[in-house]
Amino acid sequence: MVNIILKIDLIRVKHALPITEEYCLSRQCIDIASTLINAMDNTVDPCEDFFEYACGNWNRKNIIPEDKSSFNTFEKLYDELQIILKDLLEEPIKVEDSESTMKAKVLYASCTNMSAIELVGDEPLRKVIKEIGGWPVIDKTWDERTFIMENMLQKLRGKYNARILFDCWVGPDDKNSTSNIIQLDQLELGMPSREYYQEHEYVRAYLRYMVSISQILGADNETSIQDMEEVVKFETKLANASKPQSDRHDTGSMYKKITIRQLKNKVPEFDWMTYFSSFIPFPLDENEPIVTFALDYLEDMAKIIHNTDKRVIANYMVWRLVLNYIPEMTNIYLQVMSEYKRVMQGITKEKPRWQKCVENVNNIFGMPVGAMFIKDNFKKESKDIALDMIHDIREAFNELLQENDWMDEHTRSVARDKANAMNERIGYPEFIKLRNKLDNKYKDLHFDENQYFDNVLKLDLFDATNTMKKLRQPVDKNQWEQDPAVVNAFYNPNTNDIVFPAGILQPPFYSDKFPKNRSLNYGGIGVVIGHEITHGFDDKGRQYDKHGNLKQWWNNQTIEAFRKRAQCMVVQYNNYKLEQIGLNVSFLNAVRYPELKIDGKNTQGENIADNGGLKQAYRQYNPDTNKALTEIIYILLVQNDHFDTAYKKWVAHHGEETLLPGIWCGNMRDEEALHKIRTSVHSPGPVRVLGPLSNSKILQTFIIVPLGSRMNPVEKCSVW
Repeated sequence: MVNIILKIDLIRVKHALPITEEYCLSRQCIDIASTLINAMDNTVDPCEDFFEYACGNWNRKNIIPEDKSSFNTFEKLYDELQIILKDLLEEPIKVEDSESTMKAKVLYASCTNMSAIELVGDEPLRKVIKEIGGWPVIDKTWDERTFIMENMLQKLRGKYNARILFDCWVGPDDKNSTSNIIQLDQLELGMPSREYYQEHEYVRAYLRYMVSISQILGADNETSIQDMEEVVKFETKLANASKPQSDRHDTGSMYKKITIRQLKNKVPEFDWMTYFSSFIPFPLDENEPIVTFALDYLEDMAKIIHNTDKRVIANYMVWRLVLNYIPEMTNIYLQVMSEYKRVMQGITKEKPRWQKCVENVNNIFGMPVGAMFIKDNFKKESKDIALDMIHDIREAFNELLQENDWMDEHTRSVARDKANAMNERIGYPEFIKLRNKLDNKYKDLHFDENQYFDNVLKLDLFDATNTMKKLRQPVDKNQWEQDPAVVNAFYNPNTNDIVFPAGILQPPFYSDKFPKNRSLNYGGIGVVIGHEITHGFDDKGRQYDKHGNLKQWWNNQTIEAFRKRAQCMVVQYNNYKLEQIGLNVSFLNAVRYPELKIDGKNTQGENIADNGGLKQAYRQYNPDTNKALTEIIYILLVQNDHFDTAYKKWVAHHGEETLLPGIWCGNMRDEEALHKIRTSVHSPGPVRVLGPLSNSKILQTFIIVPLGSRMNPVEKCSVW
């Protein structure tokens, strides 16, 4: 998306004169500006491909590292954050450290202690396998008469936090967001999506992965191949029984609230009471209400299980647990995993161990890590400025809401109430600054620097136990769970929250040191804020009211009008494609993949949010007010001599003080491009620029963009 980066003298940019401190508020701004100018490819016609125009040189100069499947400006910021966290986690333990901080450092040290990991070996994993009942492929004494599937599943979910065959958790009831309830959904697959199970290249790589790991643990060659082939066939049946992600955006149609007794009647092949009672820490009976989002899948899954040998089921279940733990194992396991990742993601080298460990610790112990991060990297002033921006962007949304001609007045009024009721979560939850509260949250966790795998098991048990404990507790809507040191932003429909962690409130997205007119912040984080606000009114978010309850608060005529506009975007984005698929993809059959297109249905929520976010940020700054966001597109364009006349006219009208923009530039490996098209709810980076800009009138504000050109299509789509 568009990002305002620097307030500088356009004349100096135009003529490539030296940029000095006199023309910028900070050295940091100068460095960013220089980088962005060098990213552009002025040989490209911006009316046809604005992404390539803004990012062409950046994409050519920035080679994807061997340990990554993609690399872009977003990931560059992520890498910079990782270095900061590395320094914090590697600081020696000090007297003034809180208990939770010390635990984070010990956990990190145990992860980087590869000599201790190698010394311990895979014995902890073997103990886990034995504890859950054994893995038939490596255990010649395994007896199917002792195998009770529900008993194994409850251990997997209740002790090892493993979601196998189906997902089960306790969380807010979508139709009563103040109450927690048991919830069920379809399985998470071992491979990225259903399509991969139909393609020989990937199935073969997956099977080879299974066989190699089982043989490391002691399986003989013939048995491992036979058994794992059956496992792949079984998982393929489960994958085919599941629904594709693009068919799972209508939460209201998927939501089914029933009792355990009713679930038992619907899916009699499975002993649900034995399963739930074994790890839910409260008395249950068959009248206990539950919510399922995949009842059809559960019925089909039970039938598949009923017609499958117990040995195959047990082999599959243990494999899926082992698959989860391979990244935490010794080098021999990691080498096998690397070969699998090479086929699936095109990655030819593993990340440095420290980076993997920073990611792990931040992912599973994020609040203590966040507490360390915010001390020197996030100020109260940053929260105050961000809050003001949220209010401004929300005002822009309300103005757009008022101007749309497809909503009835009552629905518009309720939508405005929902927007105004959104809770702003900025930076971090306050409790992480309170040493006693943070330490108390993790008081039952104790780590050993020489026992990394055991530390991971403790965290899995901790998370599983705390999730299930929520059942009889009311939902605390004042508590937010997103970790602070992450480069991301969120909208939570159950609480109507918009969340902007400290990790994304960093340059180039945001800084309290940016120019006083805050144009950098509005062009950077402003678009992100608008994006998250719009999520409350996309194809999924619109189904929830201001209290976070799944409820139809739109009238039928307005719903139909929304769907018509959303469908316009579905069709529009369906026609976008990544040129590299079918052209550069040597590992694929070019006949089978001539041009894989974007899945407009699966990405519609994010596309709606991208378009809405750009409009809202654009609205806050225009040539008649603060000369900010509307100018950014023009400034890129005038760096082509072709637009010199238009530039002079613009300067005469607006003056010479202007803004320098930037786009989220980036590259993907072919394998990653295929993966994103199939699985991601976000469109690929180039499309996230081309779509919103071609639907807006920003370019036409400054130059003549021929009607029918790529950036000015005859048919434009607009929801918000």
